[in-house]
Amino acid sequence: MTMVTFISADGENRLEVDAPAGAVLLEVAQAAGQPLEGTCEGQMACSTCHVIVDAADFDRLPRASEDEEDMLDLAAAATRTSRLACQIILSEQLDALTVRIPGEFNNMQGM
Repeated sequence: MTMVTFISADGENRLEVDAPAGAVLLEVAQAAGQPLEGTCEGQMACSTCHVIVDAADFDRLPRASEDEEDMLDLAAAATRTSRLACQIILSEQLDALTVRIPGEFNNMQGM
C-alpha cells in the first residue's frame, strides 16, 4: 500500500488515504472525494487533474513527459512542482506522497 496525503486548496484540511501500488493518483483522489475533475479521463487533453506535489516529494516522481509539460503550461496556478494526477502511478517508492489541490483549474476541453 501507498499512503497519500491530500491537502485542500486553502491548506485547512488534510486527508490521508491508503492506495494500492499501481493505482493512478487521479482515481485515488476521486474515490476519496477530492475535487479533481479529470475531464479528459487521463488522456492528457486537459489540466483539470492538476495537483501541486510537495517539494520534498517531487524528485521521487518520474519526470513528466513532454505532453504532460505542455498541459501543465496551460494549468491555472501551476508551480514548479505541479503535475497531472492522471500521470502519477503510485508505487512503494512514492509512499507518504503529499499533494495539494489547487484552488482553480482551466478546462482546456471547454475552450
